[in-house]
Amino acid sequence: MPSVPPPGSHQQRFTTVDRAQRVRFRRAVTLMLMTLFLPGSAQLVSGNRRVGRIALWTWLTLAVVGVLAVVTSYFWHGLAFWAGTSTVLLQVLRLGLIALAVGWAYLFVDAWRLGQPLTLQRQHRLAIVGVNGFLCFSVAGALLFGAHVVSVQRDFMISMFGTGEAVGAHHGRYNVLLMGGDAGAGRWGLRPDSMTVASIDAETGKAVLISLPRNMQNFPFPEGSVMEKQFPDGFDEEGMYLNGLATWALDHASLFKGSENPGVDATIEGVEGITGLKMNYWAMVNLEGFKDLVDAVGGVELNVRQRIPVGLPSDSFFRYIEPGTRTLNGMDTLWFARARHDSDDYSRMARQKCVMSAMLQQVSPQVALRNFEKIAGAGSAMVSTNVPRGEVDRFVDLAIKAKSQKIASLSLVPPMVNTANPDIDLVHAKVEAAIAKAEGRTPEEPVETAEAAPADTESTESTDTTEDEATAGAADEATDQGAASTPPAPAPSTPPAVTGGSLGSLSTGYAANQSEDVGAVC
Repeated sequence: MPSVPPPGSHQQRFTTVDRAQRVRFRRAVTLMLMTLFLPGSAQLVSGNRRVGRIALWTWLTLAVVGVLAVVTSYFWHGLAFWAGTSTVLLQVLRLGLIALAVGWAYLFVDAWRLGQPLTLQRQHRLAIVGVNGFLCFSVAGALLFGAHVVSVQRDFMISMFGTGEAVGAHHGRYNVLLMGGDAGAGRWGLRPDSMTVASIDAETGKAVLISLPRNMQNFPFPEGSVMEKQFPDGFDEEGMYLNGLATWALDHASLFKGSENPGVDATIEGVEGITGLKMNYWAMVNLEGFKDLVDAVGGVELNVRQRIPVGLPSDSFFRYIEPGTRTLNGMDTLWFARARHDSDDYSRMARQKCVMSAMLQQVSPQVALRNFEKIAGAGSAMVSTNVPRGEVDRFVDLAIKAKSQKIASLSLVPPMVNTANPDIDLVHAKVEAAIAKAEGRTPEEPVETAEAAPADTESTESTDTTEDEATAGAADEATDQGAASTPPAPAPSTPPAVTGGSLGSLSTGYAANQSEDVGAVC
């Protein structure tokens, strides 16, 4: 049996002091943990109770509001989408996170003071300083990083989206014109390289992608529009195509009084005249920015059915994307969507639909959150649009609904449509039929005319090696300058079974250009 030190001995005094040191150390650690899990509770126990009550009630209120917001958002996604797109709320949230970081850091420092570190042994004092510093910087750092992310989102919303008024759906659908623009110096938005109307059901999100060839000629404009007054018999400007409307409008900007984007306005009028659809909004995609977006989400998986060239044979980096199911980076995805060497414009349109479908299906909310800052940076450089900030939450909701549905497509290309002299009544009927089918309706569709649509002007571009497509800003100068069109060329005598990303050929048509499910034919 161990001997008990006599009362008042040095050994007993040492044991008593040591025990007191351990008690004070545990108390200091407890105060810091209380601050971590219930901010203000340490002050209620040992410090300024008024500060403790304010901090604790603030924390409990924020916790309840946060839980309610998460639960509500789970059952009603619109709340989360609104919260993520409201610049006013985002600014309040950003400032709130900064204030919370500063206040919580103060509570940790005060809890360290309440722990009376100067009365502790040296090793305990060092441990308390280390633990307190770690907790303080971790919590405050996490809150400040959250404020930074919120600030990035707010800046993204401000820089990308407009402040105009919302436009209601037309016949239950939102029609958004998506244009691919060249990214060269001085060329942003001047010449849409590709044009696709996304017609979206306002309730279900069911989408129909309607693509227009850039080489369409002799088409009408809506009655009473600026362009209709200039071309009452249709756009018959010699040597100019649909994608030349923007250039023409910029050369005659005085006709579009008060317009910030006369080139876009003229293009919209042309698209409305061709399709018979009223556009709600437009978005111009900078294809160089699109490349960065693909890289930001880690690439996109595509089914490459035939070798796709990256660059032109004269380029030092020229190579091929080999057939197979491949995850492509931004540069290869851009060339997959744009390449015309050894191919043609209509194959390219089909491949672009395959890319759109793949991006919609593969970019999940989890991927978006993991790469949020990169996506926001790429997005602000990628898209110029007139979609109001107040409508973004609506379109995010529709996009999520669209992910679980098949995407239908219609391309106004040969052999269905003669792009040099289109049958507009037939085009309108085809557009209405595609939308009706997507909505589950079966309207009577006029019988097609007997006149066959030849593979016209742009179908000869499979041998076009003069266009520099080494970057997304490569320009087709002949189109920009309104060069005269070449005579229609016959389809190849032995067309390949497939070209690029979609089943089909030039003579039979590419499946992704006319399909009820783009994903199934890509």
